[in-house]
Amino acid sequence: MARRPLPRILTGNALTSSAPIARGRELARTAADGATDVLHPLITISRGLRRLVAAGRGRWAATPRERRGPLCFLLGAGVLIVALVPYGPLLAVIAVTGVAAWVGRDRTPAVADSGPSEAETERLQALYEALVPHFSADADPSPLYAHDGDWQRAFTAYAFDDGGRPTRLRLTYPAYFPDGEDLSRVRVEQLLQAKSGRGREYRFDWDEAANQLAMAALGPLPTDLAAQRFVTAPGETVLGFTDPESVQRTLPVICGGEVRDEPPVVWRTGRRSAEPHLLALGQPGAGGTTLLRSLAIQALRHGDVVVIDGGGTGEFGCLAGRRGVLAVESGLAGALATLEWATHETERRLIVTNRAQQAGQPAPADARRPLWIIADRLTALSHLAAVEGQDDPQRLLQVPLRHGRAAQVTVVVADQFETAELLADPVRAHTKARVVLGPATAEEVQAVLGAPPHTTPLPQVPPGRGYARMGTGPVLRLQVPATPDPFDDATGEAHRRAVLALLPERAVPADATERAATAPRPVSFAKPGTAATPVGGRNAEGPATE
Repeated sequence: MARRPLPRILTGNALTSSAPIARGRELARTAADGATDVLHPLITISRGLRRLVAAGRGRWAATPRERRGPLCFLLGAGVLIVALVPYGPLLAVIAVTGVAAWVGRDRTPAVADSGPSEAETERLQALYEALVPHFSADADPSPLYAHDGDWQRAFTAYAFDDGGRPTRLRLTYPAYFPDGEDLSRVRVEQLLQAKSGRGREYRFDWDEAANQLAMAALGPLPTDLAAQRFVTAPGETVLGFTDPESVQRTLPVICGGEVRDEPPVVWRTGRRSAEPHLLALGQPGAGGTTLLRSLAIQALRHGDVVVIDGGGTGEFGCLAGRRGVLAVESGLAGALATLEWATHETERRLIVTNRAQQAGQPAPADARRPLWIIADRLTALSHLAAVEGQDDPQRLLQVPLRHGRAAQVTVVVADQFETAELLADPVRAHTKARVVLGPATAEEVQAVLGAPPHTTPLPQVPPGRGYARMGTGPVLRLQVPATPDPFDDATGEAHRRAVLALLPERAVPADATERAATAPRPVSFAKPGTAATPVGGRNAEGPATE
């Protein structure tokens, strides 16, 4: 049977017949590109008109109904004026066209070459090779990390500073890596820190669900912030400042004559606080006394303060005799008497508050006014009391620590790492807000805060630099505002004036305060249900007794 010839379109001549079609498509594409170039101004103006119309509709929708009538009148009056002015319509068309051309311009930034340079590529390859022993296994048939492998498969994002050091890195690791073990994590973090450059703090975020690790180099926290009146509500105290991404709040602060916003670490006290008491530990000279001085100055805005200076350095002398400061004691006898009064005062507040609640009345004002007990180096007095056979001052803090939240009593204790084991169990158990100041290892930070820091600690830090944690919250970097002793000769004039401006006025003359400090002062305790008289002859409400 004879075969029928194939159609012409399926034979080899179809290749030659498709050439005119390809040339036609190329010609049409060229014509379209040319038309786009020619009509580009018209396209820009039309895009701008659409944006102007959309903005006008949004403005009209946001205008209240009672204001739409006057707005229409103003628009009509404007159109009428333009129509009556010579060449008004022409000028209006030109103006609208110009505005539309400006609004409709293409504002898409030019895509820059984001590829790493040769030096950056070598550094990324070195990081990749260093991670091979940690992220590889012999049984893996297709390892993500292998010697002479491709680092682009593992590193999904990266950034470098001007010196060529990595500032941001996001990498993917195999699913079999034990990311739930702290030791395995620490090894990888130490390796990345060493290879990326020492002398900086790094934050590591492990995403176990996606098997990704993000590393970011953190800049230093601002150390130029001095003591000042912070915009806070009653019951809120600023411990210091931290990274912007760590908190969802900023406070306006004055620095160098300029106002700027900084993210604070806010500690909330009072009846509804889950962390009513605070413990701060650090190295000598790390800024623990500065933190206590800052807290005392802030507490004096709404309450009364009792200060126990166990170190006997006299760095709280600027508070003596001020309104709201019930006592500043550095000796063992005065500290015991003051803490005994604080115990009785806490019990009195509980009793009068309970009676007021049973009667259906609010608690008295003297029971609602916050009372702060600030103790610096209390373990030194505990050692002295043990030597002299007297009562331990820390035992007298049990009642304020256990019932302080209900009685509006806040206890703040600061000590050093060397004597931390001398802290009593009630102090350890009831101080849920924790602060670590000065250079400290990750193990020391975890021992105090209960969780490791998300950043790599530095061996050298400025005074007032450390970490803070409120209860079970995250560990935050902390920089305490500069609050030096204004009576210290080493204090700068600017800081001296800043601290003195925040102190309340003196309740008694300075010479009378000095005489009272050297003379023996008896302490009287009232019966439960009556106001007690604290050290210094002041009642629990704060004003001096006349």
